[in-house]
Amino acid sequence: MTAELDYWMLDGHEPKRVTWDDYRAWMEQGFDVTKRVAATEIGDVRVSTVFLSIDHGWGDGPPVLFETMVFGGEMDENQWRYSTWDEAVAGHERVVTAVREGRIVE
Repeated sequence: MTAELDYWMLDGHEPKRVTWDDYRAWMEQGFDVTKRVAATEIGDVRVSTVFLSIDHGWGDGPPVLFETMVFGGEMDENQWRYSTWDEAVAGHERVVTAVREGRIVE
């Protein structure tokens, strides 16, 4: 199954495609701040944006490597995905602003 997936690591904020062996070694280090883009708590709601490390676009277009997800509130478990670090940062801020204003993001 490993041959069917594209594996990625971050070099700073830049995603780099890597081999299965490099990916496995990186993941064995556990989840740390190098995989987190942003995390914001607003009351009982948490907005988290992370680097996924596996292309969730599944080869259809540019790699989809980042995800914002909401935990709690009206948008609980909603998610948005992005291809770049900068898109992920902007998306995180968009969702945080919406939560603070009581709006739903489509």
